[in-house]
Amino acid sequence: MITVSGITKQYGKRVAVDDITFDVAAGRVTGFVGPNGAGKSTTMRMMVGLTRPDSGDVRYDGVKYTDLKHPARIVGSVLDARCMHPGRTARNHLRATAAISGIPAGRTEEVLAVVGLETAADQRAGGFSLGMRQRLALAGALLGDPQVLLLDEPSNGLDPDGIRWLRNYLSSFAVQGGTVFVSSHLIGELSMFADDLVVVGAGKLLAAESVEAITARNDVTVMVETPQPADLVRLLTEHDIVAEATGDQLLIRGTTKAAVSQIAFDNRIRVIEITETSRSLEDSLLDMTGSSAEFASA
Repeated sequence: MITVSGITKQYGKRVAVDDITFDVAAGRVTGFVGPNGAGKSTTMRMMVGLTRPDSGDVRYDGVKYTDLKHPARIVGSVLDARCMHPGRTARNHLRATAAISGIPAGRTEEVLAVVGLETAADQRAGGFSLGMRQRLALAGALLGDPQVLLLDEPSNGLDPDGIRWLRNYLSSFAVQGGTVFVSSHLIGELSMFADDLVVVGAGKLLAAESVEAITARNDVTVMVETPQPADLVRLLTEHDIVAEATGDQLLIRGTTKAAVSQIAFDNRIRVIEITETSRSLEDSLLDMTGSSAEFASA
């Protein structure tokens, strides 16, 4: 469990993070989302001691990051995929990282295999693509076999196969009891494997709840095509369901396809087609963060 309590960070007159509080549960993937300039990177830097908060703190099972005896064995983080010397090979970069963290050198070969870089182990990092650097950075985070993964935009530069691999790996890590906190601008991708979301905007916390809770608030629209539109509108009205009819088409909100089809079936109303749509998670988050976006398109 990660507990973030009232952290605030101000640079001059600009408040980058404003009294943010949330928890990150073990055994779950928590997505961290918000527009550019929302304070995500600053928050994550404070979570691993790279930036000191003006107030508040972050604890891992009750212990501050700076007080952890073996931080690399508790928290693995990737906040910048360029965090390696370009002249070092992938293997030597990981060996140096392991030595600094007091981790056996043999762990290097294991994490190279996990991230799929065995064949590139002796290539210099300076020649790596962004996707390969992302994999190498993740390998460095995994060296200590940590309980927690903190990843800032880890899918940047990955091809579709790499994104799927990352999604599956993080999901598996959480299923095994690990804690995953991952920021991303790819909301559609994040919605495929995140359990919870922490949403920020203009440095403030906007929401911290499950993906299910956020999507449950989305409006559902049912479209029905029927040769008996007036009869179906009347029946729906009797059930306090409002429907708008245009010819043989009905637009119905505030209910579900199952409820409408049951009413039609019970009253022998012929239905040619019935569909149900809901707003996407991305739409919900854009609505939530739109007013706090630092850069907005016209």
